[in-house]
Order: sequence, then structure tokens, then C-alpha cells
Amino acid sequence: MATLVEIAAQLVSSHASSTPMTSDELLAEISKVHSALKSLEAGETLEGAEEAKPTLTLKEAFKKNEIICLVCGKGGFKTLARHLSTAHGMKPGAYKKQFGISSKQALSAKSYSEARRKMAQDRGLADNLAKAREVRMANIEAKKGAVAAKPAKPAKAAKAPAKAPVKAPAKAAKPKAAPKAKKQAV
Repeated sequence: MATLVEIAAQLVSSHASSTPMTSDELLAEISKVHSALKSLEAGETLEGAEEAKPTLTLKEAFKKNEIICLVCGKGGFKTLARHLSTAHGMKPGAYKKQFGISSKQALSAKSYSEARRKMAQDRGLADNLAKAREVRMANIEAKKGAVAAKPAKPAKAAKAPAKAPVKAPAKAAKPKAAPKAKKQAV
């Protein structure tokens, strides 16, 4: 069975694999985790045991070629929305609110946003969008003009009470004809 020091080292090494740390920070983290494991083994509860948040600034989190999650510190993402929903069950709006990120800030790497923008311009999507907006506005104006041109509808007269459905008369039973007698040959 592994000792507490070995377990602490494994925990810190997995944390360090996703978060850059100096050697001093690694040693301090191992010590902190070891003492926490020791107190848990003794049956004590940890006071102040709250989820440690990475100490990243927004500028460090939103890099040119990647974006780093401020919740878990994991990096290397081009966009963050999918990671937030799958790993943390969080929506982008809640993430932005929690960390004070502007609502206009995209949750994607700058190079990724620029590449998508360039691709859209090369395909002429901006022109298509402008044309679609013009058509939509023309349709809205046409509807407004049509509504203004229509005279007001007169109030409908009170409806007559609904008539009960008319049933067809029951069919009279046909009298059965007497069977014809067969001629007998003589």
C-alpha cells in the first residue's frame, strides 16, 4: 500500500501536469496535500477546505493561441464553451459573471477568432448577412404598410346558438319477400 507521501506526490503531479508550477510551489503543494491527507486519516475534518481557484489574470487566461479555464486551470483550448458544459456543468454566461469577464469577450483564443473571421470574409458571408438583413427589413416595412392600409374590421355580430347536429332518420326495415315457389315438373 502506498504511503501518504506517495499519494500526495501522485495527486500533486497530476495537478502539476495541467497547471504550470515552480519547484517551490510543488514542494509547498505536496506539503499541503500531505498534511490534509494526514488529518483526514486521523478522522479530522478539514477547515477552510474550499476549491482552490487558479491564480491567473484574465490576460494570462486569454492568450493568442489558447484559452485557459479559470475554474480548473486546464489550458490548451481553442474555445471554452464545450469544456465548461462537460467538465463543470456551467454555461458561458455564468462563467463570465463568476470571473467578472465582459459579456463582449469571446471565450475563444484570439487566433481562432481571427481565423474564423477571415474564413467568413473569404466566403462572402458578411455580404450574405447584409443582404439577408435588407430583405428582412423590407419584409417588416411591407407588413407595417399593409397593416396601416387595411381598414379596421367591423365587430363581428353575435353568433347564433350552435345547432344540434341533424340525425338521419332511421332506416325502416324492409319486409321480407315470401320465397318463390319452385315449379314442379309433371
